[in-house]
Amino acid sequence: MRKIGLDVGDKTIGVAVSDLLNITAQGVTTIERVGIRKDAGKVIDFIKEYECDTVVIGLPLNLDGSDSIQTEKVREFRTMLENKMRSTGIKGVSFVWQDERFTTKMAEQVLIDADVKRNKRKSVIDKQAAVIILSSYLETL
Repeated sequence: MRKIGLDVGDKTIGVAVSDLLNITAQGVTTIERVGIRKDAGKVIDFIKEYECDTVVIGLPLNLDGSDSIQTEKVREFRTMLENKMRSTGIKGVSFVWQDERFTTKMAEQVLIDADVKRNKRKSVIDKQAAVIILSSYLETL
Protein backbone atom coordinates (compact mmCIF):
# COMPACT_ATOMS: atom_id res chain seq x y z
CA MET A 1 0.00 0.00 0.00
CA ARG A 2 1.00 3.60 -0.52
CA LYS A 3 2.21 6.13 2.02
CA ILE A 4 1.10 9.77 2.13
CA GLY A 5 3.37 12.59 3.27
CA LEU A 6 2.16 15.89 4.68
CA ASP A 7 3.87 19.23 5.18
CA VAL A 8 1.41 20.99 7.49
CA GLY A 9 1.69 24.77 7.60
CA ASP A 10 -0.52 27.60 8.79
CA LYS A 11 -1.74 28.54 5.30
CA THR A 12 -1.28 25.34 3.30
CA ILE A 13 -0.71 21.59 3.54
CA GLY A 14 1.66 20.03 1.03
CA VAL A 15 0.64 16.50 0.00
CA ALA A 16 2.78 13.77 -1.56
CA VAL A 17 2.19 10.04 -2.09
CA SER A 18 4.48 7.12 -2.67
CA ASP A 19 4.40 4.77 -5.60
CA LEU A 20 2.96 1.28 -5.00
CA LEU A 21 6.43 -0.14 -4.26
CA ASN A 22 7.16 2.62 -1.72
CA ILE A 23 10.34 3.63 -3.53
CA THR A 24 9.57 7.15 -4.73
CA ALA A 25 7.42 10.07 -3.64
CA GLN A 26 5.43 12.31 -5.97
CA GLY A 27 3.83 15.63 -5.15
CA VAL A 28 0.04 15.58 -5.38
CA THR A 29 -1.25 19.00 -4.40
CA THR A 30 -1.15 21.88 -1.99
CA ILE A 31 -4.28 22.25 0.12
CA GLU A 32 -5.25 25.80 1.03
CA ARG A 33 -6.11 25.81 4.75
CA VAL A 34 -9.69 26.85 5.60
CA GLY A 35 -10.25 25.20 8.98
CA ILE A 36 -8.77 22.25 10.83
CA ARG A 37 -11.83 19.99 10.42
CA LYS A 38 -12.26 20.67 6.70
CA ASP A 39 -8.52 20.39 6.12
CA ALA A 40 -8.48 17.00 7.86
CA GLY A 41 -11.41 15.93 5.68
CA LYS A 42 -9.50 16.84 2.51
CA VAL A 43 -6.48 14.84 3.68
CA ILE A 44 -8.74 11.86 4.41
CA ASP A 45 -10.08 12.08 0.86
CA PHE A 46 -6.51 11.67 -0.44
CA ILE A 47 -5.82 8.80 1.99
CA LYS A 48 -8.88 7.01 0.58
CA GLU A 49 -8.18 7.89 -3.06
CA TYR A 50 -4.61 6.60 -2.96
CA GLU A 51 -5.38 3.73 -0.53
CA CYS A 52 -2.67 4.76 1.94
CA ASP A 53 -1.79 2.70 4.99
CA THR A 54 0.63 5.22 6.54
CA VAL A 55 0.47 8.97 7.07
CA VAL A 56 3.92 10.58 7.37
CA ILE A 57 3.68 14.02 8.92
CA GLY A 58 6.59 16.45 8.96
CA LEU A 59 7.37 17.54 12.51
CA PRO A 60 8.73 21.11 12.59
CA LEU A 61 11.21 21.08 15.45
CA ASN A 62 13.58 23.88 16.41
CA LEU A 63 17.21 23.43 15.39
CA ASP A 64 18.05 22.19 18.90
CA GLY A 65 15.33 19.53 18.63
CA SER A 66 12.87 21.24 20.96
CA ASP A 67 9.23 21.92 20.16
CA SER A 68 8.16 25.19 18.57
CA ILE A 69 4.78 26.89 18.39
CA GLN A 70 4.33 25.32 14.94
CA THR A 71 5.15 21.88 16.40
CA GLU A 72 2.13 22.13 18.68
CA LYS A 73 -0.12 23.21 15.79
CA VAL A 74 1.00 20.20 13.73
CA ARG A 75 0.43 17.84 16.69
CA GLU A 76 -3.07 19.32 17.03
CA PHE A 77 -3.72 18.71 13.33
CA ARG A 78 -2.60 15.08 13.65
CA THR A 79 -4.94 14.56 16.61
CA MET A 80 -7.85 16.03 14.62
CA LEU A 81 -6.99 13.84 11.63
CA GLU A 82 -6.83 10.68 13.77
CA ASN A 83 -10.12 11.50 15.50
CA LYS A 84 -11.88 12.25 12.21
CA MET A 85 -10.61 9.00 10.71
CA ARG A 86 -11.87 7.05 13.73
CA SER A 87 -15.27 8.73 13.55
CA THR A 88 -15.60 7.90 9.85
CA GLY A 89 -14.63 4.26 10.43
CA ILE A 90 -11.25 4.29 8.67
CA LYS A 91 -8.98 1.69 10.25
CA GLY A 92 -5.55 0.24 9.64
CA VAL A 93 -3.77 3.54 8.94
CA SER A 94 -0.67 4.28 10.99
CA PHE A 95 0.85 7.68 11.71
CA VAL A 96 4.55 8.48 11.68
CA TRP A 97 6.43 11.65 12.56
CA GLN A 98 9.28 12.67 10.25
CA ASP A 99 11.76 15.39 11.21
CA GLU A 100 11.23 18.19 8.74
CA ARG A 101 14.01 20.58 9.72
CA PHE A 102 15.45 22.18 6.57
CA THR A 103 12.88 20.58 4.21
CA THR A 104 11.53 23.93 3.03
CA LYS A 105 15.08 25.14 2.30
CA MET A 106 15.83 21.87 0.50
CA ALA A 107 12.58 22.13 -1.46
CA GLU A 108 13.36 25.69 -2.46
CA GLN A 109 16.82 24.67 -3.68
CA VAL A 110 15.37 21.80 -5.73
CA LEU A 111 12.96 24.24 -7.38
CA ILE A 112 15.70 26.81 -8.01
CA ASP A 113 17.90 24.11 -9.55
CA ALA A 114 14.96 23.14 -11.77
CA ASP A 115 14.79 26.79 -12.90
CA VAL A 116 11.28 27.30 -11.51
CA LYS A 117 10.38 31.00 -11.43
CA ARG A 118 10.04 32.67 -8.03
CA ASN A 119 6.27 33.29 -8.28
CA LYS A 120 5.68 29.64 -9.29
CA ARG A 121 7.99 28.33 -6.50
CA LYS A 122 5.75 29.90 -3.90
CA SER A 123 2.75 27.86 -5.08
CA VAL A 124 4.55 24.50 -5.15
CA ILE A 125 7.11 24.70 -2.35
CA ASP A 126 4.90 23.01 0.27
CA LYS A 127 4.12 20.16 -2.13
CA GLN A 128 7.85 19.74 -2.78
CA ALA A 129 8.55 19.83 0.98
CA ALA A 130 6.00 17.01 1.39
CA VAL A 131 7.90 15.03 -1.26
CA ILE A 132 11.13 15.48 0.71
CA ILE A 133 9.44 14.50 3.99
CA LEU A 134 7.96 11.35 2.44
CA SER A 135 11.18 10.49 0.57
CA SER A 136 13.14 10.73 3.83
CA TYR A 137 10.72 8.32 5.46
CA LEU A 138 10.79 5.91 2.51
CA GLU A 139 14.60 5.76 2.74
CA THR A 140 14.26 4.32 6.26
CA LEU A 141 12.11 1.40 5.09
